[in-house]
Amino acid sequence: MQPNYETLKLDRIDEHLLVVTLNRPHAGNSTNTQMGRDFLDLWTSLYIDQRGIRCIILTGAGDRIFAAGGDLKERNEMTNEQWVAQHNLFERARQSLMQCPIPIICAVNGAARGGGTETALSCDFIFAAERATFALTEVKLGIMPGGMGTQNLPRAVGVRRAKQIIMTGAPFSAQEAYEWGMVNQVCKNEELMDDVLAVARTICENAPLSIYQAKKSLNIATQVDLFNGFAFEIEAYNRLVGTEDRLEGVRAFNEKRKAAFKGR
Repeated sequence: MQPNYETLKLDRIDEHLLVVTLNRPHAGNSTNTQMGRDFLDLWTSLYIDQRGIRCIILTGAGDRIFAAGGDLKERNEMTNEQWVAQHNLFERARQSLMQCPIPIICAVNGAARGGGTETALSCDFIFAAERATFALTEVKLGIMPGGMGTQNLPRAVGVRRAKQIIMTGAPFSAQEAYEWGMVNQVCKNEELMDDVLAVARTICENAPLSIYQAKKSLNIATQVDLFNGFAFEIEAYNRLVGTEDRLEGVRAFNEKRKAAFKGR
């Protein structure tokens, strides 16, 4: 993880809490090739070494747009080979985001379009400001969602609803996203980050190894049948039995005090 990225702003606001801001407000926080490189480096490095980070908040710069999707100005007149090469980069960046063991909360502070909606869906859960809107508009551009949109959206809202959203390209509100099960909470515009920070700090207080293992198991839940999922869960559970944090958690409960987890 680099201390500075060209397209991302990183703020370690607490010991265990990192805020990542999409930082291209002049371009609607759209994803260009450099942002793809920055994303790939950030999420890959955090997969290898969590650096004591127990929760991440992902948001966008400004108060109007969360992320506008792919940078169409950069993509204008790209050759087929250039387009495919860029998308290969975006694919690896998307996979590395979803494979990051640290919980990622998406704070959608404004409009999310195309890949912006897909980025939100790739996070563990979503809080949205009242002004936030979503849309997967790729069919209006002669393409289709290519950032896990056809995979993550139906898992969030159901296949039939996802078909309507993707095939029409029509925008929908934060409240609709909440009612359909895509968004966890709709917040007052000025209270979005405060609400997200409260949840993130609660996560940071819990045993980090437990959180990482629980996330892996939860991600498997929709991929396999019930009993294979249970087998994965038990494997993840058993990895925690020998940890110092497991001993500390039980000891703190019996001593009626707050546990001091170390991630060991």
